[in-house]
Amino acid sequence: MKHRYVILIFALFFMLAGCKQPGPDSGSSPSVATGERMQIPAFRLPSLTDNTMVDTAELKGRVLLLTFFATWCPPCIQEIPTLNDLQQTFQKKGFTVLGLSVDEGGTDLLLKLIEKYEIAYPVVLADPDLARAFGGISGIPVTFLTNRQGEIVKKYLGYVGHDVLEGDIKKMLAEG
Repeated sequence: MKHRYVILIFALFFMLAGCKQPGPDSGSSPSVATGERMQIPAFRLPSLTDNTMVDTAELKGRVLLLTFFATWCPPCIQEIPTLNDLQQTFQKKGFTVLGLSVDEGGTDLLLKLIEKYEIAYPVVLADPDLARAFGGISGIPVTFLTNRQGEIVKKYLGYVGHDVLEGDIKKMLAEG
């Protein structure tokens, strides 16, 4: 019996180790060293939220908040109400949240999460190639904010509060 608890504790530790809290480079540009802004990778994937296709080519001209998450990550789940609120508040002003799930077990748990939290933004199942195209995802949640030209202007590691995201989104929307 004790052996089971030890295994359970180790499994829980390693599962939560994948969820990173904000580090020293939170909020920084993904290419700070070169000063150049990276374009978001092009992709076209089915949305599990509303059965449409999410195509980055069709999102040009919008400010995007792309967040890599998983159903088993507590900070990722904690962000959902904030993301829902931001989507509702700013979607008519040219803003969209995109959820990019890194779950590997299919879509069943993801669909339950979407229903339970009434997720109001598109959610897609991201494959490892898409994660690599964003420079690799070593921890979640990790979120990217883009300007209307599709350039990544901010990268947030770990949970980010509503006020920080709202302020940055307002700045991007104001830049036109």
